[in-house]
Amino acid sequence: MEPSYLKYITLSLNLALSISAVTSLPNSPKTKTSLKTCNFPAIFNFGDSNSDTGGLSAAFGQAPYPNGETFFHSPAGRFSDGRLIIDFIVHISILWGQNTTMSQSGYSPISLDVQFVQYSDFRRRSSVFRKRGGVYEKLLPMDYYFSKALYTFDIGQNDLTSGFKQNMTFDQVKAYIPDVLRQFSNVIKNVYAQGGRSFWVHNTGPLGCLPYTLDRFPIMAAQIDDHGCATPFNDVARFFNSRLKAAVVQLRKDLPLAAMTYVDIFSVKHSLITQAKKLGFENPLLACCGHGGKYNYDKNRKCGSKVTVNGKEIMVAKSCKVPAVRINWDGVHYTEAANKWVYDQIINGSYSDPPIPMEMACRVMDH
Repeated sequence: MEPSYLKYITLSLNLALSISAVTSLPNSPKTKTSLKTCNFPAIFNFGDSNSDTGGLSAAFGQAPYPNGETFFHSPAGRFSDGRLIIDFIVHISILWGQNTTMSQSGYSPISLDVQFVQYSDFRRRSSVFRKRGGVYEKLLPMDYYFSKALYTFDIGQNDLTSGFKQNMTFDQVKAYIPDVLRQFSNVIKNVYAQGGRSFWVHNTGPLGCLPYTLDRFPIMAAQIDDHGCATPFNDVARFFNSRLKAAVVQLRKDLPLAAMTYVDIFSVKHSLITQAKKLGFENPLLACCGHGGKYNYDKNRKCGSKVTVNGKEIMVAKSCKVPAVRINWDGVHYTEAANKWVYDQIINGSYSDPPIPMEMACRVMDH
């Protein structure tokens, strides 16, 4: 009898492989370099629900319609109307997603430590079952994929908001950030110890510009900036990002064979939100899919929520008419259009340290 965990792996791989089975990254704009591109055979993604392509849905039930409506035309495990940044990154690559967060509360309740155990276990079992041949050999990654893969990390949002949900002060949230980043560094080191060499790390976005934040937490008028965002929450995100960048710098020293790329997602998303009209977007602080209130967000009636009236279910948290011109999807996550715009800005290395395109992210650069 086939083990239950292998059924789950196989289903996950079928979904991932349906994206495409070509093992190279999208071509980025031409760069002044003669280095050969990396041609990553696989991407392993570690992250929260901003990069979750189905982990939460597999564990806790499908993200309901209208999630997925734009690209997939039905729910597809993503908290968005369509594709995420990671989908655009891997749209002609192979993705084995490991999507969780460090936080024990919020949208992704599985810790990064547990997530690494899942990855490590998947790696070991892949090697064992590929030897059986047949469908196992076709679907499971070859051993060398793990050392040649790109490891992407998209973290921070849940780790910070979970503290605010527990009524912590800004200083208290800042105080536990070193512990979060120690855990992050340990996981990077563990992946490195198992042969991983290429790491692409996204910092966290502007928390103070999320409808979720603006609706849920007490914010005084004086704390709102000219763009309508909550300054203290963005300041905490910036603080987290400065410490994350320092952690990446230290990891480069500790792991001399690792190619570590730090990507400033905060600046890209902040530019998108604050220059929305100029860029062709509308209502940047309003959730596209939601229900009521100043920001079209209600924590008790999230995207896709229904009520029963006279024995009939009626959806009350509906999608907006044109998600393609909106930035925020459900109060927490971004629309496909926003994700595509962010992807277009970061893929060529313009917001990276070192400033190299993703297709060169296997190169260890001098700093």
